[in-house]
Amino acid sequence: MTLRIGNASGFYGDRFDAMREMLTGGELDVLTGDYLAELTMLILGRDRLKDPAAGYARTFLRQLEDCLGLAHERSVKIVTNAGGLNPAGLADAVRTLAGRLGIPVRVAHVEGDDLTAAYPGALAAHAYLGGFGIAECLTAGADIVVTGRVTDAALVTGPAAAHFGWSPTQYDRLAGAVVAGHVLECGTQATGGNYSFFAEGDVRRPGFPLAEIHEDGSCVVTKHPGTGGFVDVGTVTAQLLYETGGARYAGPDVTARLDTVRLSQDGPDRVRIEGACGEAPPPTLKVGLNRLGGFRNEVTFVLTGLDVEAKAALVREQLGDALAKSPPADVRWELVRTDRPDADTEETASALLRLVVRDPDQAAVGRALSGAAIELALASYPGFHVVAPPGKGAPYGVFEDVYVPQAAVDHTAVLPDGTRLSVIPAQDTLVLEAAEEPDLPEPLPAGPTRRAPLGLVAGARSGDKGGNANVGVWARTDEAWRWLAHELTADRFRELLPESGGLTVVRHLLPRLRALNFVVEGILGEGVASQARFDPQAKALGEWLRSRHLDIPEALL
Repeated sequence: MTLRIGNASGFYGDRFDAMREMLTGGELDVLTGDYLAELTMLILGRDRLKDPAAGYARTFLRQLEDCLGLAHERSVKIVTNAGGLNPAGLADAVRTLAGRLGIPVRVAHVEGDDLTAAYPGALAAHAYLGGFGIAECLTAGADIVVTGRVTDAALVTGPAAAHFGWSPTQYDRLAGAVVAGHVLECGTQATGGNYSFFAEGDVRRPGFPLAEIHEDGSCVVTKHPGTGGFVDVGTVTAQLLYETGGARYAGPDVTARLDTVRLSQDGPDRVRIEGACGEAPPPTLKVGLNRLGGFRNEVTFVLTGLDVEAKAALVREQLGDALAKSPPADVRWELVRTDRPDADTEETASALLRLVVRDPDQAAVGRALSGAAIELALASYPGFHVVAPPGKGAPYGVFEDVYVPQAAVDHTAVLPDGTRLSVIPAQDTLVLEAAEEPDLPEPLPAGPTRRAPLGLVAGARSGDKGGNANVGVWARTDEAWRWLAHELTADRFRELLPESGGLTVVRHLLPRLRALNFVVEGILGEGVASQARFDPQAKALGEWLRSRHLDIPEALL
């Protein structure tokens, strides 16, 4: 008995017609949509400040208007976290839409994640709920289930638990569903999108993924026939490493052991995932807190031709003097050398000097900066111009996570008939601890080496978790793994990526995936919404690492 679960959204703003593609492209039982991220919660929080009836992903409603009839005809259930900060509001809007279209659907929603009232000063504070509220809604006959903040994997564990009748203590099965959910949650990242070895397939328009889930928790990840992209062990490995930490991947329903997962190619565009073991979940739930951190402004100066360093020094000194009367709390300069000598276009002859300022007071980063920058237009370096005029200063967000006891959250399933059902929190829990470090593989025999980029023998994927970044690195062969596990230590990582030099870098080994996972603490400051870094979500940190040169054994090259 197989349950086919597909995904049609990896973030708020993903491909609009993916829902139709997934409903018409092949067989499905359940279609999920993930619309929430740390930054999205801040955006929805600001929407709700303007309109208390807002706070959910409106895109989902527009997609559903086009596809609700298709889902009904094909008996495909839809499960989504598009409810954001207002799942009840979205559920009502779906019922109104269905009534207008004359389509008989049963709508349920999950709530209880909103803890904002308990955190004065927070714009939004939401606990990450598990999948059993979703399971209760589906068991009660819901065709569409809308949630607020649940874990991304809960969109899969909930339908799987309902379909197979899993109990809350069947941890291995739940762990398998968590792994499947983690692979699906970012949509086309599992089918060749954002993939280190993207040139090995046609990824101009990757299809969205689906998982064929079995009763024992194992699954096969694939995609609809004829869609773009590709699914292989590498694309699935990359997504498994994305935004994770150590071997224990904790959630509200189960802690999945990533070090037990086995991947194998099961045919073209089919990867089998099996062997996942699970443990009791932690006694606490993660709560994501979003608050306004202050105001931010930036200006990018274009420096063209000769004397780039001197030009940068001049404008820095001029603006420093202008801002000295009321200096912003945080001032950051970055000179980006995009220029080339003897360039044949003006753009390639130019470098960029970026100034970013932050302060709790909008006035300190608004007109104070804008006026000072624009006044230099005729009084600074030759060729003075900016990419865009600075604005008045915009608010920026800060994300942090705290933890509360599972029992402190009123996880509630609101069934299609309006019945409110409390979801019992996990009864058996296990305090989360780091897994024991596995043994290293045998090192490769000594031999000739050649200076070359790491990316010739290893893939990588990176992402953000609050202020931390993770970089997953995996080898494509057993021989490359034997070299990588010994060569790429935490100290070597810091050498290759100097921006991590003064930070805590923790390395985790995952031998069954031939992978290392590095967690770089604090590199993203106060999270993506604060935009404290050039790459605020660490999306390209792994590709920077792959571009760095090491002495690599010639046998691997």
